[in-house]
Amino acid sequence: MDGQIIRAEYSDIMQKSYIDYAMSVIISRALPDVRDGLKPVQRRTLYDMYELGIRYDRPYRKCARIVGDTMGKFHPHGDSSIYEALVVMAQDFKKGMTLVDGHGNFGSIEGDGAAAMRYTEARLEKVTQDVFLADLDKDVVDFGPNFDETEREPLVLPVRIPNLLVNGADGIAVGMVTSIPPHNLAEVVDAVKAMIRNNKITTEGLMKYVKGPDFPTGGIIVNQDELPEIYETGQGRIRIRGKVEVEKAKGGKERLVITEIPYTMIGANIGKFLNDIAALIETKKTTDIVDISNQSSKEGIRIVLELRKGADIERLQNLLYKKTRLEDTFGVNMLAVADGRPETLGLRQILEYHVDFQFELATRKYQNLLEKEEKKKEIQEGLIRACDVIDLIIEILRGSKSRDQVKACLVDGVTDGIKFKSEKSKKLAAKLMFTEAQANAILDMRLYRLIGLEVEVLMKEHETTLANIARYQDILNNYDSMAAVIIKDLDSFKREFCRPRRTAIENAEEIVLEEQKIEEMPVVFLMDRFGYVRTIDETTYERNKEAADTEQRFVIHCLNTDRVCVFTDAGRQHLLKILDVPFGKFRDKGTPVDNLCNYDSAEENFVAVMALNDIKDTVVTFVTKQAMVKQVEGCEFDVSKRTIAATKLQEGDAVLEVHAAHEQAHLVLGTKAGYFLRFPASEIPIKKKTAIGVRGMKLGAGDELTGVYWIEGGECPEVTYADKPVHINRLRIGSRDSKGTKAR
Repeated sequence: MDGQIIRAEYSDIMQKSYIDYAMSVIISRALPDVRDGLKPVQRRTLYDMYELGIRYDRPYRKCARIVGDTMGKFHPHGDSSIYEALVVMAQDFKKGMTLVDGHGNFGSIEGDGAAAMRYTEARLEKVTQDVFLADLDKDVVDFGPNFDETEREPLVLPVRIPNLLVNGADGIAVGMVTSIPPHNLAEVVDAVKAMIRNNKITTEGLMKYVKGPDFPTGGIIVNQDELPEIYETGQGRIRIRGKVEVEKAKGGKERLVITEIPYTMIGANIGKFLNDIAALIETKKTTDIVDISNQSSKEGIRIVLELRKGADIERLQNLLYKKTRLEDTFGVNMLAVADGRPETLGLRQILEYHVDFQFELATRKYQNLLEKEEKKKEIQEGLIRACDVIDLIIEILRGSKSRDQVKACLVDGVTDGIKFKSEKSKKLAAKLMFTEAQANAILDMRLYRLIGLEVEVLMKEHETTLANIARYQDILNNYDSMAAVIIKDLDSFKREFCRPRRTAIENAEEIVLEEQKIEEMPVVFLMDRFGYVRTIDETTYERNKEAADTEQRFVIHCLNTDRVCVFTDAGRQHLLKILDVPFGKFRDKGTPVDNLCNYDSAEENFVAVMALNDIKDTVVTFVTKQAMVKQVEGCEFDVSKRTIAATKLQEGDAVLEVHAAHEQAHLVLGTKAGYFLRFPASEIPIKKKTAIGVRGMKLGAGDELTGVYWIEGGECPEVTYADKPVHINRLRIGSRDSKGTKAR
């Protein structure tokens, strides 16, 4: 088979492929449609449940069956995404109005996941059937083929309320994200009615009905004045606070009870919130809280903070709002698929699309109903007329040889081959001229329909049909009539499914928290050989000085407002705030340093610990196993990051010594092979943190530094090599980068 080679620019092909992929994700996966407010996976799951007959008044069915059927027929993107969508639609703490009635463990507000789909069951909610799926049989929406063209699925559901606002939406597409908060059904319905009555209404006018978001977790929106701009542009940030109540406790004490939380706190963030409160207590940011308990249940949120007597409640509330997620922001980006493309929409635009969609649904619905009534009218008129000439029709039936012969006579007046009792009957039969549908109805009519009462019923049905036709024609031809029908349906939905508003809306001033001044006091920082740290006061240290100096690896005198630099052999510096280190008794175990910084005991070991105040005005000397040395100005370690690279190392090298020495000090380097070199510290150049340094001593093949000693202020450490003492103060003073003297 001959082929043709098509030459194309690789970048053009990649660009087109990526755009196609991005649009597929945007339109077919991640973003909701502005008309029904549903993502494709949600729409397909609900439609599949409708097709399976899992209605609100029927037994629950296993979620595994629903997920498998949806994946096999409509959504071939994996069972986990379908089940996750099903679970979210059943969680009342995430949705303003649940669409699925879940039976079993569907997760909790505290972040617990749902049980596996083989254990849980579900069925449609009544609101889903009545408001989302009710008119699917009336050809009100377009259907299209599924992924393998073996089934047909609705391209949009005939949702009768602005679900995009009522339930909100969130999703991440390629290069864009949607985040729409949920709203109150009653308020949104009133806004739709106002839009129908006045299509020129402004966003400001609509906000007389839609006060703001209504989160299922309650809470308080505190930036009311910013909402008009958010609803005008479709973008902005909403500040939400949890609801805090003050309760009396025993002994004249009080407690703070959090009964509602920000919508953004649901899930794992509740646990983080409790940890943040515990951190405030540990770091002495507050001393008013004596106990924390989470008493939340299915009935609602209840987080209790027991307070000491005389606690400053107002300041504590401000502290919680400022330092924890009890006040948080919800980023609004009302992005949805409108007319086949992603678009950021304001409140008015969303309602405009919804109203247009409702009129489209109503038009198609009543056109369909009108067609059915007109067909019914045609048949009824034929039957009524047939009752008037029933004797002639019976004569035709008795004189005919086949159904087709009778039908031809009734429709076209063909009398050939039919035996009549008289020529008059034959002439009358030739003039009947029923329609084909009427002829079929007459032939299918049963004899009991000839009873007088049945004829009266037929006449009444015909009158009803004529009334329906007139009504449907009025609805289709008159805007006000169609608007009245839509509004009537909205009112019925509002009466049956609305609930009171949960989220309060107000204007509140920005929290200004005056930090309590910490009383500065000298403390002693202790770190043992296992890396546990704590601080004690100086009096306690003096009483236990001998034990502290013996048992502790590092003992640092500093202020409680100071910071300490922890240097490791991997060349890193970890910065600890003394206020973060637990203060207690001498025999307290302390806290692992790993909990206070990014120290990794599997990759690094402690080399030195220094108070930042002691070194920031001096220079710090680094010595490595490969005899690289340098000095760094201490101010370079005064940083905001908890962990930084304190020095650069060559491959296979490690920091052996970090020391803040005086310029007059002498440095003695000792090697594994027994060489010792003494030279003035002033010969070591000052470098940046990012530098490797210079060579301090020439090493023989396979040799490395094993000891670094300092001679300063008349002090001289005792050194041994091969079990023999080495008097380093008697060593000849050499120069940096020499071989040194062999110990004897």
